[in-house]
Amino acid sequence: MAHAYTPGLKVTKATILRKERRLPLPGEVLVKKGDKVKAEDIVARTELPGNVRPINVAGQLSVPPGDLPHLMLKKVGDPVKKGEPIAQSKGIFGLFKSTVTSPVDGTIKSISNVTGQVIIEEPPIPVEVIAYIDGEVVDVIPNEGVVIETIATFVQGIFGIGGERIGHLKIKASSPDDTLTPDKITPDDKDMVIVGGAFVTADALRKAVEVGAAGIVVGGIDDKNLRDFLGYDIGVAITGSEQKGITLIITEGFGKISMAHRTFELLKSIEGKKVSINGATQIRAGVIRPEIIAPGANPEDLKKDHEEIAAGLDIGTHVRVIREPYFGKIGRVTALPAELQVIETEAKVRVLELEFDDGTRVLVPRANVEIIED
Repeated sequence: MAHAYTPGLKVTKATILRKERRLPLPGEVLVKKGDKVKAEDIVARTELPGNVRPINVAGQLSVPPGDLPHLMLKKVGDPVKKGEPIAQSKGIFGLFKSTVTSPVDGTIKSISNVTGQVIIEEPPIPVEVIAYIDGEVVDVIPNEGVVIETIATFVQGIFGIGGERIGHLKIKASSPDDTLTPDKITPDDKDMVIVGGAFVTADALRKAVEVGAAGIVVGGIDDKNLRDFLGYDIGVAITGSEQKGITLIITEGFGKISMAHRTFELLKSIEGKKVSINGATQIRAGVIRPEIIAPGANPEDLKKDHEEIAAGLDIGTHVRVIREPYFGKIGRVTALPAELQVIETEAKVRVLELEFDDGTRVLVPRANVEIIED
């Protein structure tokens, strides 16, 4: 039997997940190994240096730079408030004095008698890292962060926008073929992660932002609606930093594509549970997939077939096609021919035979599919 390894998306009822939560700079870790944490808990914090503001004080006072130190009302290290005087000229016979005030809150970092500039550093910017998932701290990275482990229901998408969010899952579709429209979204969806069917419109996304929904999960979206919502064409770099007030996760692909039945049913099974979602996506080296995580899965549901999946494709494996002309379709492998076959581009490649839900069988290059792990 021929085998091939094809990485793919995870759609699983229970799996062991570990999430590394790190600070961008060294700081303070607030939890210890063995602690139980909630997704919203702050596990580490630090402070980023404040912005630096140079001020040409000598120029504003119309004095030589060398005179500046004698005209300063504040010295290096002194705190200042916005609008507070920091330097003053001597004027003429003690009259007509000029005063320079601080444009920001901060601290005087330097006074130069060469350039005539005063450098003010704004207050440090606090940075806090939350746990993101309910779980247990299984490792502490001194001064940097922690590793959190949980047993969770886990669904990966194919594309997403928006960063980490936490909310309770709410099903808004009666079937995987539904379209999520604005009329289906209500004020009761505030802070919810909404699950639609095959498609979402730009108007529905805007309505979800208006009511304060945390996220939307659907099978597909087209370029027009995505561009209409974002206001620009999305590039090929990593997504996840979009500041649109919501996180969107696409499970199947671009266009109106019914959500995979197993994905839809799995999400229905965790309706009402608290989930953590992240739309960050990177399709180049170092692949990053958008994700939906529902901690608290039953340990008895942990699958024992991970070794079988890692071994490669086999008859009966469920896969998703990731290139045209069958992009987004899900099928079951029915044959794995060992010999190379010529495809439309005239290249000789290894192929597999897929059977779709409607019974249609097609030959597809093995490089054009990804395993759906369950």
